[in-house]
Amino acid sequence: MSESAARAEAPALPVTFRPTRTRAVLLGVGLAMFTTITVIALMLERLSTGERISFVFTAVLLSSVLVLLSRPKVVADDGGVTVVNLTTKRRLEWAQILRVNLRPGDPWVFLDLSDGTSLPALGIQPGVARQQAVADARALRALAESRGTGAHDN
Repeated sequence: MSESAARAEAPALPVTFRPTRTRAVLLGVGLAMFTTITVIALMLERLSTGERISFVFTAVLLSSVLVLLSRPKVVADDGGVTVVNLTTKRRLEWAQILRVNLRPGDPWVFLDLSDGTSLPALGIQPGVARQQAVADARALRALAESRGTGAHDN
């Protein structure tokens, strides 16, 4: 891809990539689960206060896991990219990103970095919305190519 073509396809900055459908499902299920367990805890008359608290505590823990799973995103701005995965957050300068990869069968985008490592970017994942993930990967690739030392690879 030529440099001018990469610039033409690159979205305006700042831009955030995240699996919105997956996020909506996870947060919706988490809210429904928390509400259901809490209502059941309050409706069961035979439960003691401690048992009710343990029901609500369990609901909070389960919902928290789903909130954690909905966390991934990739934020691109003029200075570089911030990759937020489940429990980690990493800031990269554009020059550190050599290649943006989303090959068939990959669960998410991988960023090949100048230090020889590869960083998974869970914020772009083709699971539920494959076409959106492919479009997001292409947009991030175009940004990396136009702003850094990125190279093209499918």
